[in-house]
Amino acid sequence: MIIKKQYLKSKPVCKVTFGLPGEIFKSALTAHIVGEFNSWDTKATPMKKLKNGAFILTIDLEQGREYQFRYLIDKTRWENASNADRYIPTPYGDCSNSVIVI
Repeated sequence: MIIKKQYLKSKPVCKVTFGLPGEIFKSALTAHIVGEFNSWDTKATPMKKLKNGAFILTIDLEQGREYQFRYLIDKTRWENASNADRYIPTPYGDCSNSVIVI
């Protein structure tokens, strides 16, 4: 999984690119990133599927914050980022959310 941060000098914003590798998610039809930055809306932030089967998305996030998030694959399967900055347990049982620190 990819998480790439690009801090902007002109604004207090970081361009964050999230990616899911094609070799793992090639059979998936859709992927969304769902988190605090979009009020946990499962439809608000779809990722773009590339020809090699990978999914990618770049969003602007405010600096000086942490954001919890997860990936939603094919509207049914939740995945964490394997390379998140850290993880926080959820109140929904034995799962956790990925956290990105900006």
